[in-house]
Amino acid sequence: MQTIGFVIYPGFQTMSLAAASVFEFANIAAGEALYDVRHLSETGAPIRASFGMTLHSEPFGESGYDTLMVCGGVGIPDSTPGLLDFIRRAPRNTRRVAAICTGAFLLAEAGLLDGRRATTHWMLARDLRERYPQVHVEEDRIFILDDAIWTSAGMSAGVDLALAMVEKDHGADMARNVARMLVLYHRRAGGQSQFSALLELEPKSDRIQSALTYAKNNLRSSLSVEELAAAANLSARQFSRIFRAETGQSPAKAIEHLRLEAARLMMEQTRHPVEVVARETGFADRERMRRAFLRAFGQPPQAMRRLASGSGAEAA
Repeated sequence: MQTIGFVIYPGFQTMSLAAASVFEFANIAAGEALYDVRHLSETGAPIRASFGMTLHSEPFGESGYDTLMVCGGVGIPDSTPGLLDFIRRAPRNTRRVAAICTGAFLLAEAGLLDGRRATTHWMLARDLRERYPQVHVEEDRIFILDDAIWTSAGMSAGVDLALAMVEKDHGADMARNVARMLVLYHRRAGGQSQFSALLELEPKSDRIQSALTYAKNNLRSSLSVEELAAAANLSARQFSRIFRAETGQSPAKAIEHLRLEAARLMMEQTRHPVEVVARETGFADRERMRRAFLRAFGQPPQAMRRLASGSGAEAA
């Protein structure tokens, strides 16, 4: 049985603990105790979270943990010498160390991220980069595994990180089973963007939302303005005018963003040939998709695939 220690401190954010449910349901799925979850703090006293909940904890000790998960806070967490010392010593007798969301700041302050790739919530990624220039911050990632050090983006991304840990420990079937039990659509790959093209567009009306939903479900189609306008029950001229007013983009640019998001996910999560990905996402041919990737990401599709699988399945 593997012991998972969740490191908490005054003001930690309770949603960090959502990752613990992954290990709990792995036990349920397996019908045996694969994981034992502990809540650890410097004092071992009840610890008050950011929104008022108090959680019992046990004090840091010399006991070896298979995995340590440092919880995040609403903002940049306050450190103490004892907390940093415990984190700094963790890799000596712990198989892997992880930080959820802004917990990455504590790992960085303890020196565990020096020279490593890491991520955190996009709102604070620039702060992490400026405070710790020796850390290779990649803000547009759900989570990153660099050797035995894991970091995740926002709090919910900690669930994806924990599912990836279960997959490494007990296989993809177990991880998928746990995801289904938690009613998750799928486990997001580490290389997936923190941003959603549909969320970024923020359409105001149901008609434009309907057109974008139609587009996302029919990327193989040409998705002309006339086709999108029909989905929105508008004339082509009305649709183009309203679409730009609501999203700040032309329909063509928005559709390219949707195609890029879908193509990037296919490149990172499947082994389909580039030609198949281009066809399935509406780019028509690999060269057109390659040019779009270079404009958006600064690298071709094959490089994105290699990056996503560079250190195992989730070294994104």
